[in-house]
Amino acid sequence: MTFVLNTRSGNFNFCAQSNSRFGQGKYESCKEKCERSKLRKMVGCQKRRTEEETQDTYASKFQRKTLIAPAPFADEISCQCQAPHEKLTITQARLGTPVDRPVRVYADGIFDLFHSGHARALMQAKTLFPNSYLLVGVCSDDLTHKFKGFTVMNETERYEALRHCRYVDEVIRDAPWTLTPEFLEKHKIDFVAHDDIPYSSAGSDDVYKHIKEAGMFVPTQRTEGISTSDIITRIVRDYDVYARRNLQRGYTAKELNVSFINEKKYRFQNQVDKMKEKVKNVEEKSKEFVNKVEEKSHDLIQKWEEKSREFIGNFLELFGPDGAWKQMFQERSGRMLQALSPRQSPTSSPTRGRSPSRSPSPPSPWLFNKASPPSSPKAASASISSMSEGDEDEK
Repeated sequence: MTFVLNTRSGNFNFCAQSNSRFGQGKYESCKEKCERSKLRKMVGCQKRRTEEETQDTYASKFQRKTLIAPAPFADEISCQCQAPHEKLTITQARLGTPVDRPVRVYADGIFDLFHSGHARALMQAKTLFPNSYLLVGVCSDDLTHKFKGFTVMNETERYEALRHCRYVDEVIRDAPWTLTPEFLEKHKIDFVAHDDIPYSSAGSDDVYKHIKEAGMFVPTQRTEGISTSDIITRIVRDYDVYARRNLQRGYTAKELNVSFINEKKYRFQNQVDKMKEKVKNVEEKSKEFVNKVEEKSHDLIQKWEEKSREFIGNFLELFGPDGAWKQMFQERSGRMLQALSPRQSPTSSPTRGRSPSRSPSPPSPWLFNKASPPSSPKAASASISSMSEGDEDEK
């Protein structure tokens, strides 16, 4: 066995030959085989790369259109499907298709007063298959008024509403009420998406019956609680409210198709509502004022309680049993007693010449009490009174 080194790739290629039995010719033929296999690999890789680039370009082309611009109209562009349009089954479509061959899904309707129910139905139609291209057909005013009834939005408004839905890739204006083989072939439609409820109209029990029989029908689910008829019912039910609302916003009675009497009635009701609103605002403001007063009064009561406690505490510190006022009174009374009690005179004094005719006066009684001062103001007053009585006796 021989391993041949590829000088370009640096890999060893296995060659089923023996050096002892095969010559140089066999070796060269093996080398040529290796070169051919390498060339085939290079060609295959280049082809796959080209296909991937083409697919990326195709995908990015449609993504840019979907994300930054409204969906185009079918009569303004041609079919963007580049691969041969072969009929697909639902199983094949769910397994996936090449990028340049998306599954073309068609959904039609009136789409009056475009709402979330419409958007959810289109979202379901868009996400039925891994690689899908959603075409939406919108019926004209003539067909709609003939088979279904009057619409709130005209056909131009309904077309524009569909163009700006994120799930829509293409809008078909003036779509037929009943789908024909020619219409399906013209737009290369693979499947038709609609809710599974039989739609009886235009003399038929179900306008999608032939589509279902052909195996091209894919059902979607309706959104409960929202529909165009429900929205119109709300408006009709609350007609007076909306009429008054628009009159208040500046619309004329003629524009609203309102009679003179109803106009005056609505305007009077608007004035009454304004008065009610003012009264309500006054009540709310008064409640807010009362609440603020209550909050402030509560705060004032708390502050008053704190101040009263502080005042009582200070009063007790000053005038209580052991307060500062008692101590100050005691100090002042002591000072007063000291002021009332004279100082003790010296016991001996130098003798002076006295006249012999004058006899010595008897000693005053208070002198004997000088050594022991009165202990209280009452005792002092008693001693003073006794002294005065003694002087009177002497006289």
